[in-house]
Amino acid sequence: QVQLVESGGGLVQPGGSLRLSCAASKFTLDYYAIGWFRQAPGKEREGVSFITRRDRSDTSTSYADSVKGRFTISRDNAKNTVYLQMNSLKSDDTAVYYCAAGLLVTSSDYDNPFRYEYWGQGTQVTVSS
Repeated sequence: QVQLVESGGGLVQPGGSLRLSCAASKFTLDYYAIGWFRQAPGKEREGVSFITRRDRSDTSTSYADSVKGRFTISRDNAKNTVYLQMNSLKSDDTAVYYCAAGLLVTSSDYDNPFRYEYWGQGTQVTVSS
């Protein structure tokens, strides 16, 4: 069964850091664009970050304005895993974070959740003192 599993969430103080992982089973992430989304209580799911398919010549990353300069998305191809390094965390970053995989997603539509075929179950990130 194709599966994405997020991990690395938790409770962190403002200004702290976390690294989220998105690991895949039964398929290779190289051929999928990967997006990170988050959803806070009472709010819509928000696209946070994106990385293009590894097999494309024009690989790139994208970030929401709210996280630009603080979050970094990356791949570890050997581990079939995508990471989201989150630094300088703020209380507004508190949410459930999801990773998603899509074959045809591009940087122009990465924040559209309907473009993705597979989703993880989510991991809670709480930023609080």
